[in-house]
Amino acid sequence: MDARHRDVLIALIREYIDSAQPVGSRLLARKYFPNLSPATIRNVMADLEEMGYLSQPHASAGRVPTDRAYRFYVESFPPPRRAPRAVAEPLPTRASGIEGFMERTSAHLSQITRMTGLLLAPPLKHTTIQRIELMPLEEDRALAVLVTDSGWVTARAITLDPPLPADEVRRLGRELTRRFGGHTVSAILEMESAPADPLDELHTRARAITEQIVAILRGRSLYISGATNILEHPEFWDIEATRALLRTFEEKERLADLMASLAQAEGVRVTIGEENPFAEMRECTLITSTYLYRDQVLGILGVVGPRRLPYPEVIAVVNETARQVTEALSRVRQDLLYLPT
Repeated sequence: MDARHRDVLIALIREYIDSAQPVGSRLLARKYFPNLSPATIRNVMADLEEMGYLSQPHASAGRVPTDRAYRFYVESFPPPRRAPRAVAEPLPTRASGIEGFMERTSAHLSQITRMTGLLLAPPLKHTTIQRIELMPLEEDRALAVLVTDSGWVTARAITLDPPLPADEVRRLGRELTRRFGGHTVSAILEMESAPADPLDELHTRARAITEQIVAILRGRSLYISGATNILEHPEFWDIEATRALLRTFEEKERLADLMASLAQAEGVRVTIGEENPFAEMRECTLITSTYLYRDQVLGILGVVGPRRLPYPEVIAVVNETARQVTEALSRVRQDLLYLPT
């Protein structure tokens, strides 16, 4: 592709991103290339269409970019920089617990980009559990608090069946720490699937509690914010296509699997249109970035929007948000971890 073809292609992509309308040669000549005739630009556009970068929705319409064009556009940028100060608003405080922090981070992404924000919390599978605490709430409920060796805190309410006195609940928490502390989650799951002594207390009197603890350890948290923002974009005004996409957002396990696969490579990743493995997301672009703890990938966050989006700005926002999450997690041992109420 020579310089003229490149310039026309990039101008057409930017115009289409702004207008959501097929772009014609006369508009490009008038707005971007006053020294070129519409006929010359039409010839360039015909070449780009033959090369697979443009398509023509109707015989008399202008052209629109293809996935290949968007991929070329993305790869023509320099590596992502920190987002402009006006865009990179500070993340919400962690004062109400790290899980609340994660949930509000996905909302933060959604609000800034006007797209759907996603954040996959760290999978616990290879994490080492430091301690497990049980805090009595009511007669038949307690708060199970799981603390990892990296300082990550997960807190969930569990049911006590049968109800237990407060001191008994705390005692069982200490017993769980003795049993599971210092073991990875995968080792704990293996221990519970084939217990050495099925008749010990944690498998008789407290079996219902250990089963709920195991369920927490197996789980993954995917935070989704602003799913209906997708309706603001004309690409999703087809009700059937949009309904299928919203169902995908509800199927968190599938989406969590996709995010986890993208987290295998560190840094920013842009998945465009047909590159998405789900047919329901073929009209979408997914922009993600991993966040780190101790220089290791801990999780991934990002946004889902139309293929027609301002790539440089959104990539910068996602990259900056991941950087801020990494920075916040680096202080996890220095700050007090407040548990959700």
